Amino acid sequence: MTATAIRVEGIEKSYKDLHVLRGVDFDVASGSIFALLGSNGAGKTTMVKILSTLLKADAGSAAVEGFDVAAESLQVRQSISLTGQFAAVDEVLTGKENLVLVAKLRHLKNPGQIADELLAQFSLTEAGPRKVATYSGGMRRRLDIAMSLIGDPKVIFLDEPTTGLDPEARLEVWQIVKNLANQGTTVLLTTQYLDEAEQLADRIAILHEGRIIANGTLAELKQLLPPAKIEYVEKQPSLEDIFLALVGTGSNVPAGNNESAKDRS
Repeated sequence: MTATAIRVEGIEKSYKDLHVLRGVDFDVASGSIFALLGSNGAGKTTMVKILSTLLKADAGSAAVEGFDVAAESLQVRQSISLTGQFAAVDEVLTGKENLVLVAKLRHLKNPGQIADELLAQFSLTEAGPRKVATYSGGMRRRLDIAMSLIGDPKVIFLDEPTTGLDPEARLEVWQIVKNLANQGTTVLLTTQYLDEAEQLADRIAILHEGRIIANGTLAELKQLLPPAKIEYVEKQPSLEDIFLALVGTGSNVPAGNNESAKDRS
C-alpha cells in the first residue's frame, strides 16, 4: 500500500465570526502531487499554514510524515519546506549567496557546493553571481523553490507557485514540480488555476467555502459530469498558444495562417 505523507481530519479554523475551514478532510500519498484547488478566500492558504505549523487549528487533527502538526511541530518542520505566494529571496544578495545562507542556517556541510548544485539543477548557474534584484519573476521563483529544497525535505508546500508569472516561467515551474515528484518528494500545491491542477496533480481536492466538495483523480472528477458529446467545433488557438509558439515554446504555428482548423472534441 502507498504510504500517506499528509493526513487531515476534520480541520476547522475561524477568525472571529469568519469560518474559513469547516471540517476539512483529505490524505496525500507519499511522492505524489496533490492540488488544493479553490478561488480566492476558499481557505487554501490557511490550510497550508496549519500543515506547516504556522497556525493552530480550532478543531480536528493533521499529521505530516506521521508527526502531529500541533503536538510534534518541531519534527514536522524538519520534514517540510514551504514556498509562499511571493518569492522569499533577498534582493541585495546574489542567487548563490541566498542559497549559501539557507544552507548555513540549516547547519549543512559544504554550503557552497550545495548552492552550485542547485543553481545547475534550476538552470541558474550563469545568474548565480548576479544580485537577485536583476532577476526576472520566473528566475526568482526558481531560486525560491531551490532554496526550499535545501536539506532535502520530504514534503514541500507550494502556495500559488505561479501567481504573476508569464507563460514561459509558468511552464518552467510546472516542470520543476513534476521533477520533484519524480524524485520522490511529496508536493502539496494550492492553486486557483484549473489548467495548473489538471496538468500537475495526481489528485485534486476542490475547496469551496471552507469545505472539500470533491476529491479525486482528474478521471474521477470528470465522471461527476454527464458523458461528453461528440460534435464538430471550430477551434481557435488561445493567446497563450500564440505567445508560446512565437517565442519558440510549444507547438509551431505557421506564420500568416489565419484559417481555423476543425477538430473533433
